[in-house]
Amino acid sequence: MASPRGDIIMPRISEYYFRSAILFLLVGISIGIYMSVSQTHNVIGAHAHINLLGWVTSALFGGYYALNPGKAAGRLPMLQFAVYTLGVAIMGVSLYLLLSGNVGMTPIVAASSLITFAGVLLFAWIVWAPVVTGSPAVTQAAE
Repeated sequence: MASPRGDIIMPRISEYYFRSAILFLLVGISIGIYMSVSQTHNVIGAHAHINLLGWVTSALFGGYYALNPGKAAGRLPMLQFAVYTLGVAIMGVSLYLLLSGNVGMTPIVAASSLITFAGVLLFAWIVWAPVVTGSPAVTQAAE
């Protein structure tokens, strides 16, 4: 998409994904530093999930939407962002607590994993669905 000045504008959903990815990266690195300093590595699974699902996958989703502005338009991509990001955030916290010894977190980890998976399924649907050719994002991207 282009602004009236001719600048390329990234879709809003891409901005949201890149911003959340950076937040997940900061949390993931903080956990890594904590593990290194304390020499306690029992939460390495949470560290890995936050970095891979939070940082890497969110950045990839943001990149996909930036490269496909026609797929970034509408409510479904925003719903996908909300479902996926909520699932990863809850999973990261609950998995950290579970691996720290709080076995009561098991059902929350399980539920948040399913929420995260639902976000991935929504993304798959968006990727495979055809672009609506009359949408403003597609028209602007083609100009």
